[in-house]
Amino acid sequence: MELTGAEIVARCLAEEGVEYVFGYPGGAVLEIYDAIFKQDKFKHVLVRHEQAAVHAADAYSRSSDRIGVALVTSGPGATNAITGIATAHLDSIPMIVISGQVATPAIGLDAFQEVDMVGITRPCVKHNFLVKDVSELADTFKKAFYIATTGRPGPVVIDIPKDVTQKKTEFNYPTSVNMRSYTPINKGHPGQIKKAVQLIAEAKRPLIYVGGGAILSDAHQQVAELVRTLDFPCTNTLMGLGAYPGDDPKFIGMLGMHGTYEANLAMQYCDVLIAIGARFDDRVVSQPAHFLSSPKRIIHIDVDPSSIAKRVKVDVPIVGNCRDVLDEMLALLRSTPERADPEAVKTWWKQIDEWRAPNSLKYEQGSDIIKPQFVVETLHRLTNGDAIITSDVGQHQMFAAQYYKFKRPRQWINSGGLGTMGVGLPYAMGAKLANPELDVVCITGEASIQMNIQELSTAKQYHTPVKIVNLNNGYLGMVRQWQEMFYENRYAESYMDALPDFVKLAEAYGHVGMRISKPSDVEGALREALAMKDRLVFMDFLIDPKTNVFPMVGNGKGLNQMDLPPHMQDVRQTGTLKERDYGNLS
Repeated sequence: MELTGAEIVARCLAEEGVEYVFGYPGGAVLEIYDAIFKQDKFKHVLVRHEQAAVHAADAYSRSSDRIGVALVTSGPGATNAITGIATAHLDSIPMIVISGQVATPAIGLDAFQEVDMVGITRPCVKHNFLVKDVSELADTFKKAFYIATTGRPGPVVIDIPKDVTQKKTEFNYPTSVNMRSYTPINKGHPGQIKKAVQLIAEAKRPLIYVGGGAILSDAHQQVAELVRTLDFPCTNTLMGLGAYPGDDPKFIGMLGMHGTYEANLAMQYCDVLIAIGARFDDRVVSQPAHFLSSPKRIIHIDVDPSSIAKRVKVDVPIVGNCRDVLDEMLALLRSTPERADPEAVKTWWKQIDEWRAPNSLKYEQGSDIIKPQFVVETLHRLTNGDAIITSDVGQHQMFAAQYYKFKRPRQWINSGGLGTMGVGLPYAMGAKLANPELDVVCITGEASIQMNIQELSTAKQYHTPVKIVNLNNGYLGMVRQWQEMFYENRYAESYMDALPDFVKLAEAYGHVGMRISKPSDVEGALREALAMKDRLVFMDFLIDPKTNVFPMVGNGKGLNQMDLPPHMQDVRQTGTLKERDYGNLS
C-alpha cells in the first residue's frame, strides 16, 4: 500500500497506540494535519501556544504509562517548543515531538520559517532525527518510540521536511527495533548487587534515598518492600515524591533545599546510603564536598551509567533499571539471614525521631490572613490525598511538595530539573486527559499562571475540568524570599503591581472563578470547587505575601546548615537538638 509521508506519520502514531496528539498547525505540517483529519484512531488537541503542546504531552507521559506526542510547525512553532522539550529532557520524560521543516531543497538557504531544529535541540533531547527520505519515515518512528521509552527515558524529536510529507512510498511498520549503537542495560550486575546487600548488612545509620527514576521505572512496589523489609528510613527527592507513600511513618519527608530537618540531617549523617534512581543534584546535596565530609558509603542504582558518580563518588555502582535491580536485590535479601544490626538501626530511628519532633513544617494559621500551607493541607484532606497535583515553579511548588502527602507515583507533576514557570495549566490538561476519572488540581502562583494562561481556552474547548489553586501573594514569591534573605530586602522587580482580576479572566474564558481572602472560607471554597466535576474552577486565594518556605538550605551551604522556621530558632541557637558528631562513631 502506497501512502504519502503525512499519511505514514498518522499510521505510525496509530500503530504505537497514541491516544492524543497535542499541537498547533502551520504551513510545514498542513499535510500531516490533513492526514490526521481523515483518521479516527487518535485525537488531536489544539493548544494556543506550542510550548503548551509540549508541556501537555509531557504531563500525559508523567501521569500515565503511555507516551505523549506533540506536533508543531517549522520556524517559530519549532522554537516555541524548545522550553517544553528541555523541561522533559532534564526530568527524563519519554515523549515524541514532531516538527515540520521547510522542503528538502530549501534546507540551509534561510527559507521562510526555517530553523535548524536538529541543531537547536541537540543539547536537550535524548535523540533527534531529520527525515529526508519518505521511505525512512516508518523506521524512524519505530526507533523514536523505542529510544524515548527505554533506558533512561527522554524526548525524541522527528523533524520532517514538507516535501517528505507529500511524497509517497509503500508503508510497512516494523514490528521490532535492532540498533547496534543503542543497547540499554536493564539487569544489574549480580556481583555488584551482592556487594550492596553485604554493605546494607553492615549499616548502623542507613538511609534509602529515592528519586524520579524509581517512578519512571515503576519500581514503587519494590521500594516499599525494601523499606519495610529492612526497616530503614526513606526520603524522596522532589521528583521522587510518591515513590514511597508520603503518609507512612518510615517516610521522613522530602530532602534537599526545602527538605525537612530530619531528612536533611539523616542524609548528611547516614553511614550507608542506598540511592535509587536519583542523581545527587545540586538542589539535593548542595555542595558534594560538604556532603561527603561526614563519612558514608554509597550504593547507587541507576539505568544511566553517566549519572552514577557524576557529582558524588560512590562505593557500589549498579547500572540497571531500578525495578529489575531491586527485584534481584530483594530476592537476595530473602535468601540471606544477614541484616543490619537491629539495635543500631533502632538507635538511629530514635535520633531521627528526635530530629522529627519539633516538626520543621509546622506553621501558624491565624484568623486574619490565609497561609499557603493551610490551603494545601486543606486540599490534601478534602481529596483524601488522591488527586493528581500539578504545579508551576516557585514557593507554591515547594508548599505543594511539602504539605500534600502523595500516596502513589505519577500523582505529582512538576518541573524539577529546568524549573519551568508556566507548566502548571498545560500539565493539568495533559494529566486530566490521561486520567479523566481523577481529580486534577493545578497549584500555581499569580506569576506562573500568566505564562500560559491562554490555555484556559484549550481547557474550555476540550472540556478538561481541572481545578486551579492560585496562591496569590502579589510577588514573585521565591525571588522575593531570596531577596529578603540574601539581598538585604532589595525587592528588585519581584513585586507584581498590575495583576488581572483572575475571577473575571476565568469567567471570560467560560469557566468558574472564585476569590478567597479569609481563612474561614478556604475549606468551603475548595469543597464547592471539587464538587463541580464538569467545570474548570479558578480559585484565587489571596495569601500572606511575607510567608517564606522553610527549612531552606542556602546557596553553598551544607544539608546541616539549614535556615529554619521561626518556631525552631531555639534549635539553631541553643542546640536543643544538638547534632551528634557522627563522623567519630565507628
